[in-house]
Amino acid sequence: MDITRRTVLGGALAGVAAAGFAPSASAAEVTSGLDWPGFLASADLVWRKMPKTWYEGPFLGNGFLGSGIYAEPGRNAVRFGVQHSEVQDHRPEFGSLFGLARLPIGHFTLEPAGAITGIDWRMDLWNAELKGTITTTAGSLSLRAIVHTGQSLLAVEIEPTEGERGFQWIFHPAEAVSPRTDPKFGKPPPAGYVANPPATREHSGDSSLSVQSLLAGGEYVTAWREVARGSKRTLYTSVAWSHPRKTAAPEALKTVRRAEPFDVVTIEHRRWWHDYYRHGFLSIPDTRLQSFYWIQLYKVASAARREAPVMATCGPWLEPTPWPATWWNLNVQLEYWLIHGSNHLELDAVSRALGKYRANLTSQVAEPYQHDSAGIPRTTDMNLLNGAIGTNSGFPVGIPGKETPTPEVGNLTWALHNVWLSYRHTMDRRLLRDTLFPLLRKAINYYLHFLTPGPDGKLHLPATFSPEYGVNAPDCNYDLALIRWGCKTLLESAAELRIDDPLTRRWREVLATLVPYPADADGYMIGAGVPFAKSHRHYSHLLQIYPLYEITWERPEHRRIIETSLDHWVGFEGALQGYTFTGAASMSAQMLRGEKAEFYLGELQRRYIQPNTMYKESGPVIETPLSAAQSLHDMLVQSWGGVIRLFPAAPAKWADAALRDFRTQGAFLLSASRQGGKTCWVKVTSEAGAPCVLRTDLEGELTVRDRWGRPKRWRRLPNGDVEIDLRRGEEAVVHRKGDRPDLEIRPVPANGDATPWGMP
Repeated sequence: MDITRRTVLGGALAGVAAAGFAPSASAAEVTSGLDWPGFLASADLVWRKMPKTWYEGPFLGNGFLGSGIYAEPGRNAVRFGVQHSEVQDHRPEFGSLFGLARLPIGHFTLEPAGAITGIDWRMDLWNAELKGTITTTAGSLSLRAIVHTGQSLLAVEIEPTEGERGFQWIFHPAEAVSPRTDPKFGKPPPAGYVANPPATREHSGDSSLSVQSLLAGGEYVTAWREVARGSKRTLYTSVAWSHPRKTAAPEALKTVRRAEPFDVVTIEHRRWWHDYYRHGFLSIPDTRLQSFYWIQLYKVASAARREAPVMATCGPWLEPTPWPATWWNLNVQLEYWLIHGSNHLELDAVSRALGKYRANLTSQVAEPYQHDSAGIPRTTDMNLLNGAIGTNSGFPVGIPGKETPTPEVGNLTWALHNVWLSYRHTMDRRLLRDTLFPLLRKAINYYLHFLTPGPDGKLHLPATFSPEYGVNAPDCNYDLALIRWGCKTLLESAAELRIDDPLTRRWREVLATLVPYPADADGYMIGAGVPFAKSHRHYSHLLQIYPLYEITWERPEHRRIIETSLDHWVGFEGALQGYTFTGAASMSAQMLRGEKAEFYLGELQRRYIQPNTMYKESGPVIETPLSAAQSLHDMLVQSWGGVIRLFPAAPAKWADAALRDFRTQGAFLLSASRQGGKTCWVKVTSEAGAPCVLRTDLEGELTVRDRWGRPKRWRRLPNGDVEIDLRRGEEAVVHRKGDRPDLEIRPVPANGDATPWGMP
């Protein structure tokens, strides 16, 4: 699909409007006193050594087309990857991991005349552009590269010195087969599965095409064209996909033929990115972590768009991986959390996809339950389909109480928690009415088929699977937490929508009689009779603590089990992975332990984060760095339970911090300044007129005024929280009485210098 400027910008704005909000005025103008280009330049990634892998090199993307740049293995050349998030196979008989898998497209090599002796590259975040030089024994090549934000277009401009005029671009098509077939992953394909036929090379005028036909019908096509203007040569590359018809070639050709000169094509591209960054602002004294955060905002917009497929495990960049699909038992949820606080709901592909493909979710549960239930498998393609099931080809929605297929059943409910977060951060009733409520009703209905009363008078759940512990357990905490959250949310949603649902009584009954969470001396168990007894990367047994906030630190009776469970989980070294530490950081932030949260984020960076801020296990997995950005959010602002908590877990060394247009639940935009370990002021703007309760360290007499300086009605609650009367569109500035705060937002002083990300 060729994504035009109208599609991306118009689609993003339509998505914003559909979500019930629009960027604040400050999102469309330079924040007073803030040098955006200079500020983001401090977070740029830098390379003075040649990156040898995808985990080391620059990356470009627009949610559809993606390119990773690094040395071509074994050759005197630089690889520019060409991958696309819509390019997948269409043979459901072989399951989601083979027959519906993402398919690799190929890559270009930039082959200089001389031997490469050095590089000097910078990933310019502000302009979303790679720029720099390649030095060789024959001269040098000056390069600029973008993946255009509004078109399926990779553009690379090269200006060679005299000795490098003979450099070449060569395209290398990849075999159109699921990456999971690579023998190194030990995942043999189903019987009868074969690769698609080899790509064919074609020419059309001054353009070249690599045409990849698919056995199931359809095709994907890579088109490219090189244009010389003066001393510069620009490579334009486009990818288009079509199924079942073969219409991709003219689409890809149209894009490369219409491509304008590099300086012109970057105008729209830059405008989009500049507006994107200005939706919000965050600054902390930890320069390395602050840079990491802004790189994640660049990364998520490179990998996600509302109209794009929900991110697969490696986003639009498909590198060798055993996971060439979309994973729903943790990955998707973590990938999209940061879009809420950072004020980027225009990237919410999850809510769009769940709404668009809801009929497919009904078909994913066993036939006897399809009349009133829905579920999502562990792995799907971009249409949320799983295809044929098998030990190694896909993981369907299981049936509680049955060993086969694995009874993993809670993934749709957890995915709908992301939709609920989008609703709560926008208060858009359409999202609640059209997507969240009807789908959550079906997801919980599936559980209701299996809940049965026990001798203790409590409702119990037959054995289900806690991702990815490996043992089925009755009364599994993963599912009990999701059932409680789901029933509670359905009741609140029905009341909000004024729906007299016949299942209301049943939801209340479940909340009143559902068995308590199984626990032992080590904290929360996997389920009844199954202790947490081995190292495990997932926090699936702890969802009730985070992110569902069903069991919270604010309730003193919960504190011991929260602390015991967290310490016991993280204390099992061996199988821990990167997102173990992001989960631990966010749980520590709920416990108001800023130093501990910072420690866990530090462990993540020291142990797992790669030079370009990507992350790997057996292959690329994009969710962990993105979820680390959410952990940082949780340290600075939390807004669960109807209360906005400002700087709840800022460590002592973050004495200063600044926020601008941070989005919270209740559809508030929050701006604030912290200096010398104390909050100076906070400004809150209401987009929906929801109740506004602030928890800050602003003590004593306060001044609360609107944007024109007029007093606002407010009250101090018994616990010290501040409740402000705000209607839709109103704002309030809160500070200590007698202070004259400077309301200008600017970067805070750094605690020290930090090495740039990349390979400096």
